[in-house]
Amino acid sequence: MAIIQQIIFIAVLGVTAWLVFQRVGIIKKTILLGKDEDRKDQPGKRLSTMLRIAFGQKKMFDRPLIGILHFAVYAGFILINIEILEIVLDGILGTHRLFAPLLGSFYPFLIGFFELLALGVMLACGIFLLRRSVVKVERLQPSRHREMNGWPQLDGKLILVFEIVLMLAILTMNAADSVLQDLGSLHYTRSGPFFISEALKPIFAGWNESTLIIYERAAWWLHIIGIFVFAVYVTYSKHLHIVLAFPNTYFSRLTPKGKMNNMPEITSEVKIMLGLENQTGDAQAVPERFGAKDVQDLSWKNLMDAYSCTECGRCTSACPANLTGKKLSPRKIMMDTRDRLEDIGRNMQANKGEFKNDGKSLIGDYILEEEILACTSCNACVQECPVLINPLDIILQLRRYKIMDEAHAPASWNMMFQNMDTNQAPWRFSPGDRFNWADGLNSKPAE
Repeated sequence: MAIIQQIIFIAVLGVTAWLVFQRVGIIKKTILLGKDEDRKDQPGKRLSTMLRIAFGQKKMFDRPLIGILHFAVYAGFILINIEILEIVLDGILGTHRLFAPLLGSFYPFLIGFFELLALGVMLACGIFLLRRSVVKVERLQPSRHREMNGWPQLDGKLILVFEIVLMLAILTMNAADSVLQDLGSLHYTRSGPFFISEALKPIFAGWNESTLIIYERAAWWLHIIGIFVFAVYVTYSKHLHIVLAFPNTYFSRLTPKGKMNNMPEITSEVKIMLGLENQTGDAQAVPERFGAKDVQDLSWKNLMDAYSCTECGRCTSACPANLTGKKLSPRKIMMDTRDRLEDIGRNMQANKGEFKNDGKSLIGDYILEEEILACTSCNACVQECPVLINPLDIILQLRRYKIMDEAHAPASWNMMFQNMDTNQAPWRFSPGDRFNWADGLNSKPAE
């Protein structure tokens, strides 16, 4: 019987690893569809940023209570996986609590610590569920933010319930295990009392040995299968940020937020026109496209941003355009970009790894022109993001395409562009009249 369980476990582990590997491959391919961008400078500063923001959760603590709850879930998820290592080895080797003889009296203390973390995860997830379903935090509600309709709303709740069930499985499994140890059951050798599950032992009072073994094994399988399902599920969910937050913060932008990256071709042309740069050799080649029409025109970092989005909505709740009722939602920009990448990934899978033109583009089919024109370029969304995503960079590149490639801009913008060209300022009057408004400011007022 034990050998059959080992074979089943190894088979399930292999299928899980294969599914995760396949999914990671598709995500990597779609990210690499983006243009090359050098983000390898200042490795020391980048490492420091990653440790503070991704590992230390620094920006989450801008809201202390939420920061503490989120850190409890995050720390629990990371550290409890140490116990998962023992469960996986037990499943492969056919052992039970492999580390108990090796760690001796330290083992129950370690399991007790994991149980305390599991309890913290349950409490935090319960509070987060209440915030979504009872308190109804505004930035998480589909009634106010259309991008949260359907799957995104369900995904946020589903993962919380999923984690609570997994933690319950750990605690009740350990409680049943402790009762079996007290009974001297075969294979359940004494490893010492566990901190939290010890209080749950009365639930199993009066159960016979065979029933206890069935429950303990069922909880064991539920927990480990749940972890495997989670490993696959997370690659399709917003919770992919659990993994991608680390590289995303490492490769984040180090220059000041207010600095916009100019197009090198345009910058060079303007400098030549102004006599600031001499044209050497042949004229610089005109790029195939100004700005971005689809995800292939964005950089790989823009695409990693899309996969790293936590859908927390902090960016949208801080966006002045969204607050005034305009359609722009920075969160939706990132979610739409990820949806486009997902569609392209399915396209590539159906065509043996090659993308076949589907007649769609990011701007128009996913993101509306009205959305990108509403952006004020204030960087509030960039400032608020807990994993240093930059929605503004995508918006600017989409806007460049509409204006420079399609010559499609609002009439008021065209007037401003004309004034910039003729008067070097957004206003219609000449540069010599620019300070006329200040005339008389220093004169003595009439008595």
